[in-house]
Amino acid sequence: MRPDGPWHDAQHEGDLVTRPGSIAVLDYGMGNLHSVSRAIAKVGGYAEMAREPEAVGRAAALVIPGVGAFGACVRALKDRGLDRAILDFVATGRPVFGVCLGMQVLFEESDEDPDEGLSIVPGRSRKLPSDVKVPHMGWNTVDWSAEHPYVDGIPRETRFYFVHSYAPDVIEGTTVGITDYGRPFSAVVAKDNVFATQFHPEKSADAGLQIYASFVKAVSDG
Repeated sequence: MRPDGPWHDAQHEGDLVTRPGSIAVLDYGMGNLHSVSRAIAKVGGYAEMAREPEAVGRAAALVIPGVGAFGACVRALKDRGLDRAILDFVATGRPVFGVCLGMQVLFEESDEDPDEGLSIVPGRSRKLPSDVKVPHMGWNTVDWSAEHPYVDGIPRETRFYFVHSYAPDVIEGTTVGITDYGRPFSAVVAKDNVFATQFHPEKSADAGLQIYASFVKAVSDG
């Protein structure tokens, strides 16, 4: 899509993320980045897919989508130098949004693979219990355990769409939303300028779009 559309592929067109207020959607080969980009555009944001560290660094905000396995995700980020780009971006204080596997790699480690995560958020993702159907796929409720601007106004027990087999534990001071599926787990976490969801907001109807809208507003407010 051309740059004058709601989102475009910055690296495909040979340039960098330069438009003021652009939200870089990280493209490392393991994310549903098109649906995330469309959702951001639908709520008034401007998303640009970014494959290179330089493109990430110029954005006003960063989204880390993810579908697949933890170890493969970590290795894909490291192979492209995007692990360091994420860490550097977090250090700037600009907004960061992790989605599903893009949330799990923010943690220190996972039961799924011995590779270490980015250690931006403390804790570990653990496999969901064997007494429930795995993967956890479909709609489930989220109960808010803490306040956060991105979920302000969304009622408790609102349903969101999940697809995952691993999930981080509930962590005091970090967990914002809790879902119970075999055990309670963190469905939403936040730490400083980093916010992440285990569910897919872009697949979660109006409630998911409301979260993206709040994120876009935070970016535009600067």
